[in-house]
Amino acid sequence: MDRSTPLLRVHDLRIGFDLPEGRLVAVDGVSFQIRRGSTVALVGESGSGKSVVSQAIMGLLPRPAKILGGSILFADPEKPGTITDIVRLPVDGREMRNVRGGRISIIFQEPMTSLSPLHTVGNQIREALELHRDVSAHEATELTRDMLAMVGFPDPDRALKTYPFELSGGLRQRAMISMALVCRPALLIADEPTTALDVTIQAQILKLIKDLQSELNMAMLMITHDLGVVSNVAEEVVVMYRGRVMESGDVEDIFRRAQHPYLKALMGAVPRFDMAPGERLKPLREIKAETGHLLADRPKATTADNAPMLAVEGLTKAYTIRKGGWVSTSRKSIKALDDVSFTVQPGECLGLVGESGCGKTTLSKVIMRALTPDAGKVTFTDETGPTDVLALDGNRLTEFRQKLQFVFQDPFSSLNPRMTVFDIIAEPLVIHGIGDPAWRREMVSELMRLVGLDVRHLNRYPHSFSGGQRQRIGIARALALKPKMLICDEPVSALDVSIQAQVLNLLKDLKEKLGLTYLFISHNLAVVDYVADRIAVMCAGRIVELAPREALFRDPVHPYTQALLAAVPDPDLDNPLDFDAVMDGRASNPAAWSAPFTVDDSHMPGFVELGDGHFVRADPAILNLRLAS
Repeated sequence: MDRSTPLLRVHDLRIGFDLPEGRLVAVDGVSFQIRRGSTVALVGESGSGKSVVSQAIMGLLPRPAKILGGSILFADPEKPGTITDIVRLPVDGREMRNVRGGRISIIFQEPMTSLSPLHTVGNQIREALELHRDVSAHEATELTRDMLAMVGFPDPDRALKTYPFELSGGLRQRAMISMALVCRPALLIADEPTTALDVTIQAQILKLIKDLQSELNMAMLMITHDLGVVSNVAEEVVVMYRGRVMESGDVEDIFRRAQHPYLKALMGAVPRFDMAPGERLKPLREIKAETGHLLADRPKATTADNAPMLAVEGLTKAYTIRKGGWVSTSRKSIKALDDVSFTVQPGECLGLVGESGCGKTTLSKVIMRALTPDAGKVTFTDETGPTDVLALDGNRLTEFRQKLQFVFQDPFSSLNPRMTVFDIIAEPLVIHGIGDPAWRREMVSELMRLVGLDVRHLNRYPHSFSGGQRQRIGIARALALKPKMLICDEPVSALDVSIQAQVLNLLKDLKEKLGLTYLFISHNLAVVDYVADRIAVMCAGRIVELAPREALFRDPVHPYTQALLAAVPDPDLDNPLDFDAVMDGRASNPAAWSAPFTVDDSHMPGFVELGDGHFVRADPAILNLRLAS
């Protein structure tokens, strides 16, 4: 077969969904091609039709979907001279089943929901192999073990017998990659493969996919809304919006010579480390936030004796787990929080950064009194004086919760699907007995306008709103009690970049308009850089570095902070990811940190001040020698 023949050519593809209210055309005249061994990125917001295109290529379209026209031509390198139109293959026929999984494989966005919880990882990978290749049981096991080793499982033999729930997010995604690649496909479709992962794990997975792609001479279709990922892995880019291709070209054209307004707008919505002071993100659609008279009569954020609004001192929380399964009597203690201390000043936004499992959410739950720590102190201070949060109970705890509210990570699961938006936002007012029905209706209407939502939609249910709108409903609910402070736990991690920009701008505006104080929790340093005044970096239950935003990015001292910064994909071709700096997973292992930062049984360093509010957890004697040199 001619090497110039594309491996896959999508031509004028049109796909519609037959819904009760009529036909919705989700993909309208999409065309692109993928060369052998190349990487093409399909970029766009949620709802642009990216995943529908991938489902059509795999023959996995949902029942209401129909291909209205076009072709998907696949030139299998194992069948020289033969070009197959996937559109014309029966979706349940033998030929389509041979293509699906055997010659074209897919990695889905959420590995936990894509893996069977009832079967071991080894069984699931071996099943894919036995479906498409004529191998004995022994050969299948050996090939599965080899594949697990290739994707970086530390103990492939043990992984064969492991269930998905026993694995971390990064290892679950590696198991999905093993399943997709065990048959050595010609094309891998990666549908948002790193969206649910921390930045350091994301960098490891991207490096792994690139290495495997080169080793197996495989082409890849990367579906993502993250332009930072695109700039680091793609050779060609196809930009989609509402089912149509807005712009396409090689990665140099797209990033250096963008033409279409939609692509330029997408790039303006991405948080970057080199943003000028006062520069704002530019979402595709700005939110118009209005403050009414009920919200305007708020006192300025002040505290008695100029004390911090929130002071956390020496918080420790340990969990005891069984070692070796349910019947084991052996126990192991894991410290989720280990001597955590910091302060948040009135009107400040403190960013708390770290990977999943580092203790960020445990910390927020302790502050909110959803968990009780083993040791430590939490003090909240406003104009009335200091409050010992951990000593509160009954009515005093209920009163305190009016002052400190929470914005959750997942905007869908945190809203009751059986309640209208009015009931959701009014619920805190009802619980705390604030106002009469007429006052509450006026307050809820004000809160809707404050977060840029239409008051006419108050009687709708959460499912009829987009992800970004649902997150704004969650913010409105958190502001209903006029709190002094908000804890925002990964409030934009589940959102597209343009919607993320909307919500981040809204949070910044609300901070100024309402005099709010924030504890902003995230694993994305670029997002925290945009909203925070100071940043605390957390790893393995400890805060390892704390500094003003500018100091942290200008001069990161701790190796974990340096690894986090190196792992953030920048949508800039001149600043590619340094995959080696991620330390192959050792970045989050305190025992692997170099002296003077090492934390193990014989090294327990404390905080050292470097000046101007910059603190790092290190051995002071060795650190001084290191800094002097």
